Amino acid sequence: QVQLVESGGGLVQAGGSLRLSCAASGRTFDTYTMGWFRQAPGKEREFVAAIHRTGIGTYYADSVKGRFTISRNNAKNTVYLQMNSLKPEDTADYYCATVRYGSRTITDYCGQGTQVTVSS
Repeated sequence: QVQLVESGGGLVQAGGSLRLSCAASGRTFDTYTMGWFRQAPGKEREFVAAIHRTGIGTYYADSVKGRFTISRNNAKNTVYLQMNSLKPEDTADYYCATVRYGSRTITDYCGQGTQVTVSS
């Protein structure tokens, strides 16, 4: 069993930055590829980024490529999402979850989310 808790969301102006964190419980964190997803009001949840369990190998949605960076620290059981050059359309609830490497779908576990609001 893995529990995921996101933090770091908030209100930021367009062009600003935020860093999201996702802390995982359990001793198997380093066996999972981890991903970030987001869901805007009235829209379906969408894939944002993912990182291989080793930290080597990442991939992104086209909408965030070049602006967002996913990373992880397996010693701290934590995955991060550095978000730069934020746009109002990035406003959403952001979730971390386990994924299968190369895919864009959630597998076993997903957190409760953290809210990000980008004002224009």
